[in-house]
Amino acid sequence: MTALSQLKTLYHLTLSPIRGETHQERLDSFYSGQAEDYDEFRKRMLHGRDELFADLPAEPGASWVDMGSGTGMNAERFGARLENFGQVTLADLSESLLKVADKRIADRGWANVRTMHADITRLEIPDESVDLVTFTYSLTMVPDWFSALQEAYRILKPGGVIGVADFYISRKFPAEGLKRHSWFTRSLWPVWFSLDNVHPSADHVPYLMSRFEKVSIHEDYGKLPWVPVIKPPHYRFVGRKPA
Repeated sequence: MTALSQLKTLYHLTLSPIRGETHQERLDSFYSGQAEDYDEFRKRMLHGRDELFADLPAEPGASWVDMGSGTGMNAERFGARLENFGQVTLADLSESLLKVADKRIADRGWANVRTMHADITRLEIPDESVDLVTFTYSLTMVPDWFSALQEAYRILKPGGVIGVADFYISRKFPAEGLKRHSWFTRSLWPVWFSLDNVHPSADHVPYLMSRFEKVSIHEDYGKLPWVPVIKPPHYRFVGRKPA
């Protein structure tokens, strides 16, 4: 990624105005100017995704829905295991990012992968028909994140797996075993990210752990490009829908 393309992406992240009356219009306003450089820039700021997919199952014939899939880069993270899936659906509301995903599918010749232009809080997918659902840095961009997780629960089969990686902040008094963030961390990052309509929440992790059977959870901090010293917290969660 060239310095010029990095600066261009940084401009769209920090200075370019986000316009639109609807969530879809705001998404495409935000991503249209940076879609082609999306993956290269964000691999330096969206941490934990490779580790998450290494922990996720890819059983022969299984169905997987990536919710808020963006450019479809997550399909690459399964490597050769992607061929195991019977059906892969990359669902996103941003047409700009889905164009990149469609090109990726065509270039790779993935016969079992399709895109779906959709609001991930309302998918036209039958109840209890999916083996795996994932969110990677998309949950914080959904205004009604609660409905998105309810939708994931609805389409998952009993025993199906959910995997999530995203920014977050802890509650002031988190449950036993979870990290407790400082007042500075809990105050800074919601304001910082809200400039891009990204909303780290103290409630995502507790809700996931109350709704799904925990398989694993990891909490950490990761660097941001061009930002020295301070690091936002992120987590990755793997859970299972109760059978």
